[in-house]
This record gives sequence, C-alpha cells and structure tokens, in this order.
Amino acid sequence: MSQATPPSRIWTAALIVIGDEILSGRTHDKNIAQVAAWLGVQGIRLKEVRVVADETAAIVEAVNSLRARNDYLFTTGGIGPTHDDITVDAIAEALGVSVVVHPEARAILEGYYATRGGLTEARLRMARVPEGAELIPNRITGAPGIRHGNVFIMAGVPGITAGMLDRLSGTLEGGLPLLSATVGCWVGESEVADLLRQTEQDHAACQIGSYPFWREGRTGANFVIRSVELAQLEACTEDLVSGLATLGREPVRGGI
Repeated sequence: MSQATPPSRIWTAALIVIGDEILSGRTHDKNIAQVAAWLGVQGIRLKEVRVVADETAAIVEAVNSLRARNDYLFTTGGIGPTHDDITVDAIAEALGVSVVVHPEARAILEGYYATRGGLTEARLRMARVPEGAELIPNRITGAPGIRHGNVFIMAGVPGITAGMLDRLSGTLEGGLPLLSATVGCWVGESEVADLLRQTEQDHAACQIGSYPFWREGRTGANFVIRSVELAQLEACTEDLVSGLATLGREPVRGGI
C-alpha cells in the first residue's frame, strides 16, 4: 500500500453472478455471502452485486460499469466447458482484448485429464483467457480462475469458488477490516428515524443500518453501526444507546 494512502481508505468491490440458472430459480446462489465475507476479512467492502443472464451484451455492460467504479470486480459462473459458458469471451470483449489459450492453463488441464479421458476440445475451453490474464489456482478440478487487472473471473460452483478465494487471500491491496456493532430496540423505525439520521451525521466515519422485525405481535429493529475505525464505532454506538434511552426506549447491546 502506498504511504500516501490513508489507513481509513475504504476499498470496494462488486460481484457479478452470471447464469440463466440463477435467474430462473433452478439454482440458489451461495457465492454472494461467501465472497462478501471473504472480502470483509481482506479489508474490502462489497458494494454492489448484479445477477445477469448468459448474454454477451449484458455481461459486457455489467463488467464495464462495475469495474469502473470499484477497486475490484469479481464474477462467478460461466467458465466451464460447454457452449453456453461465454463469460471469458464476454469479459474479453469488455476489456477490448482477444481470447487466447493460456499455456500454463493448458498444461494444468492436460495433467488433470491425463487419466480422465484426455484433454478434449470442450475441456480445452477452460484454458481460454482474455489476453494478458493471470491464473487463479484451482486445487479441486484443475480448471483455473482468471485475473485480468482488477477483474477476477471465478467458477460458479461454491466449493471451487471458495478454493480460489483462499488462494487469493492476502494478495489484494485493501484497507482496514470493516467493524460493526449492533444495538437492538423494541421500537418502530419511524419513531427513531430522526435519532438515527442525526447520530450518523454526528459520526462521519460511521454508517447505521436499520433492520426491522416483527415477533410475537411486537415491532422491533436492530441497528447495525459500521466503521473501519474502532474508536469512532464505539463513540457512535454509545451515542445511539444514549439517544434511545433518552426517548424512553430500552436499548439492547448486541441486538435482539
């Protein structure tokens, strides 16, 4: 990290989940949660998630939009051996580069499939990358993920994605991990909206999210305070707790 970079700098990432099967409901995506959790450990905040179909134009538009306004862009899905796995081609188009067979990827696949029927033309598709890309190792099936600049192209299978993320751990430039604290209260959001707004304004380094719920005929909400600075987080939490008490509402530290 550059010496000029302030320690409180918030690094951001976006995720594109690619696949008709996700949009049809046939497959339930599990990658959003694990990518978000992994990024948090790296000190990077997942700011946006978009789910797109297996359509070149949709992928190109999403890639160019999200990579431009985030430090990192991750994609999952569409890098297998079948005809509808078009992610590599679409991202190469978005980046303005050609698609090439990566020699190291080819060698990896040749070794993996040596006792599994050999490297067919379909399997060779998994060695194709946007020109200039690096590989992300995949210890499970051999077929690597791909990195091109700030774009990371990964498998859609959650177990394989997890392995690729593990290999990336500690390799990305990031900021401080995002910290959080939760305060719960049996109160309607509208009753404390002004308090939440003012408390957040008083603590510029913090964000407050409100998450209402209804249980046993009662209305309540959990308020999650987030910051990269521990002292600011604690100060904001204390002010929110005090503010709720002043309104005659009992705060519950840690949430309800």
